[in-house]
Amino acid sequence: MVTGYCVKCKEKGVELSAPEIVQTKTGGFMAKGKHEKCGTTVCAMMSKDTAEKAVAAGATKAY
Repeated sequence: MVTGYCVKCKEKGVELSAPEIVQTKTGGFMAKGKHEKCGTTVCAMMSKDTAEKAVAAGATKAY
């Protein structure tokens, strides 16, 4: 579904558990979720089109 980069364990392509799509102050879109292995919050910046596709695929819309 939605993937990101975990800064704590330096792992690329981490799939976010329970992703939530939020809108930033400047108008961009970001997916926030938890990394299953280490439990940290992982964020991934995305375009509006990608955010809408993620919401259609089952992510929570928070904007």
